Amino acid sequence: MLRNSFKRIMERKVSTKAALLVFTVCFVAVYLSFFKPVDDIKPIFLQVNIRKQKNDTTPANQSATNTHLWKCERDNSVTNISGFNSLPGHLKDFLYYQSCRHFPMLLDLPDKCGGPEGSADVFLLLVIKSLPVNYDRREVLRNTWARERIQNGVWIRRIFISGTVDSGYEKKKLNRLLRMEQRKYKDILQWDFHDTFFNLTLKQMLFLEWMERSCPHVRFMLNGDDDVFANTDNMVAYLQSLPDNNGSKHLFAGDVIYHPRPIRNPNSKYYIPVQVHKSNSYPAYCGGGGFLLSGYSATVIYKMSNSIPLLPIDDVYLAMCLERAGLYPKHHLGIRTAGLRIPDRKADPYDPCFYRDMLLVHRFLSVNMYVMWQSLHESHINCSLTTKM
Repeated sequence: MLRNSFKRIMERKVSTKAALLVFTVCFVAVYLSFFKPVDDIKPIFLQVNIRKQKNDTTPANQSATNTHLWKCERDNSVTNISGFNSLPGHLKDFLYYQSCRHFPMLLDLPDKCGGPEGSADVFLLLVIKSLPVNYDRREVLRNTWARERIQNGVWIRRIFISGTVDSGYEKKKLNRLLRMEQRKYKDILQWDFHDTFFNLTLKQMLFLEWMERSCPHVRFMLNGDDDVFANTDNMVAYLQSLPDNNGSKHLFAGDVIYHPRPIRNPNSKYYIPVQVHKSNSYPAYCGGGGFLLSGYSATVIYKMSNSIPLLPIDDVYLAMCLERAGLYPKHHLGIRTAGLRIPDRKADPYDPCFYRDMLLVHRFLSVNMYVMWQSLHESHINCSLTTKM
């Protein structure tokens, strides 16, 4: 009988311990679910394809986070435009989504200019259009003319602007490359749109939107491609010599194309049909390979763009925005977006004496870029009369 009593007592103790153990495990699980470290909490992304990835001119994804919903609806009313069905697919897509101007940022630089209030300390901001795949070009530029530095007592800062390319694993790999560059150099702005020729205007507008928010008081900007040679030393000297203009007045200087007309040839890369641009003329514009502009003019362009439908030719579109405000580009002989024509056919086309007084020349291979920059900074350059432009 004593044995039975002892057995019942032990069974009650074991069941009590088991209950306590279960309760403790449950409590710990609930506790951890409520106090999960912040670093382990990741935002949820919803990806929405707004265009088919059919060709090089097809823009890519809209996406949304758990805090901001970015959505762009296809405008089916454009099918009522006369001759719409005869257009190439990429131009149909452009018209369907012409009103899409806002895309989420993948990589941001909110403090690049020292914050909005500190941005007046940036004298020259280098805004360089670059595809994700162009890593080698970015590296050369970082070590040559786009190096961040104080020049003639003022700051030069650098930004590469980019979208996304390809899809699947290739897109993920290139996005990862930009993230790694961002961690090391802090000089990448990237948005989640497909980076193509017909989206260059969109890229420009996204940058200007960022500038209004994060760098509104920058003095001057160089806007150019990643295959231009830019003598930024000469640029600073030129901008500092401007009479009574510290960036607060109009400046838009480059290689101006006068009396341009839309190209109506469907086989041209620059083909613009009447369904996209009715007028048979464009305003005079600076070649998009590279141009200089003041912070004032950049702000004017951004404000005017809100009332002007996007045009896929970005340099023409910027001129349209200026014209709306009664402003115009200025031709500068030191900016050659069509390349530099060397007068002597027997001369070395990369003799630094031809480039010593230039501000910008388009289409440079990376190896020529690096050698040219080093050559121009050698103290013993001897330029004869036959090698001066």
